[in-house]
Amino acid sequence: MRVPRTVLSTLASAALVLASLGAVTAVTASPAAADPCGFYETGSDAYYNHCTSDGSRVIVKVEVAWAPDYERCVAPGKTWLGSAGEIQGAYYTGRTC
Repeated sequence: MRVPRTVLSTLASAALVLASLGAVTAVTASPAAADPCGFYETGSDAYYNHCTSDGSRVIVKVEVAWAPDYERCVAPGKTWLGSAGEIQGAYYTGRTC
């Protein structure tokens, strides 16, 4: 059975449209990945992003490279912890503040 070229062209066009929609979805999803929950670093800064919908404040332990570690109360959203060269990590202690 022979398939007319117009049918093949239509199927190819539909596949391109669907692939483009997938690419647009991936691009719009990337800004959320820019600020992941928990500790993360950019090229120069260290952050803790407390992701919550209940408005709670939590205590995180901040691990520092050349100074004593410390605890900090963080509100919902992104909190700057310091330079990425100084901060080694941060994690939720299981306590609220």
